[in-house]
Amino acid sequence: MKRPPEEFAMSRLVRLMLFVPAMISAASVVYSQQASFEDVVRNLRNPDQKIRINAVRLLRESGYSEAIVPMAPLVNDPVNDIQLEALAAELAFYLIEPISAKKHVALVVEVRADSLAPMAFAAGPLAVWPRMAPPELIDALLTAIDDDNKKVRLEAIYTLGTVAAAAGKPLPPASIERLLKALDHYDPAVRAGAAQVIGRLRIASASDALLKAVNDSTSPVRFAAIRALGQIKDERSIDALGKQLLYYEKGDGALAALHALALIGHPSSVPMFQGYLMNKDARLRMTAAEGLARAGSRELVEPFVLSANQDESEAVRAAMIFALHKQGYANYLARLVDFMDNDDSAMQIQGYLLELGPGIVPGVVPRLQEPDEGVREHLAAVLGALGDQSTVPVLTRLKNDPDGDVARAATHAIERIGMTQK
Repeated sequence: MKRPPEEFAMSRLVRLMLFVPAMISAASVVYSQQASFEDVVRNLRNPDQKIRINAVRLLRESGYSEAIVPMAPLVNDPVNDIQLEALAAELAFYLIEPISAKKHVALVVEVRADSLAPMAFAAGPLAVWPRMAPPELIDALLTAIDDDNKKVRLEAIYTLGTVAAAAGKPLPPASIERLLKALDHYDPAVRAGAAQVIGRLRIASASDALLKAVNDSTSPVRFAAIRALGQIKDERSIDALGKQLLYYEKGDGALAALHALALIGHPSSVPMFQGYLMNKDARLRMTAAEGLARAGSRELVEPFVLSANQDESEAVRAAMIFALHKQGYANYLARLVDFMDNDDSAMQIQGYLLELGPGIVPGVVPRLQEPDEGVREHLAAVLGALGDQSTVPVLTRLKNDPDGDVARAATHAIERIGMTQK
């Protein structure tokens, strides 16, 4: 478990380096800790690549976030292995828990099993600390997007998306301009990644560039651009997205277009949502229900009262319950939380709760007493993002939960609230 408080992280760094003798005065310990960190940072500039890479690894293991800025130049080190180590280390400073290749995440594009940044990006906003990305790191990552090594490029674009979105702050105009240029990169993986990052960061000024990318020669780029238009809620693209839906009709292309329209949630799209409610593809049914949740009315979602118990897909049932709650039907918030009992559906429900916002907190706090540990764990993570200091006491009780995952989730949630409430 990674602990963000820097005083603990610093002590771990000192222990790793074995620079502090066991029997010295307390004053000497403080001095040695400071000197040890500075020595490691200096070694980031050492001509010997073995020393540089070892310094990166030590700083990553420390978890000491003050290393983010001095390590940033190594994202563009001449040695690929050092670049990849630096990218992984910078990413680790933002991750609440290490990302495992075995962890279930909903990747939009296929990536190699050893590509950590795309998996971290796909894990969503609850996987990272709400920590600001300094300009030095953003600049280094944007430069690395043009690296001559394919894996470096891939890690750089998704690390950028992960860390830039962590604190929810907009990129400066100059950085946005560089990111938009990545939509025209020679590497389609970078183009697709850039579209996804633009969508995650909700860069509204990217509308024209994304519309151009909808006609890209490769389908992952096209689909990522289509989804991003929905994420930035570009109502000007509704007609173009509707044409894409008609063109693809089914499969991943139709899903991307329907998803974009569902995110925009304009009333003019209601007939399209209704038309996909009975589709044999459960992903399309789920997305159609989400679209009606945002663009429909109480009358339009009323049939979900029965359908939410009958559809064979759990994801579709959850989307229908989300629609019922969003359109004002009572007692459906509790049913929505019921789906958080496993990892497969928890991420979907967490997304719904985050969209619904802080207003749901009083209604879901009692569910922290749920006997199912999955519900307690996944709900605690949401409350870390939506709660405030008044939520801390109920989360504190979970720090001693008999289930280790629940206790960690509650601890992280409290730390997240502390970081955002400063």
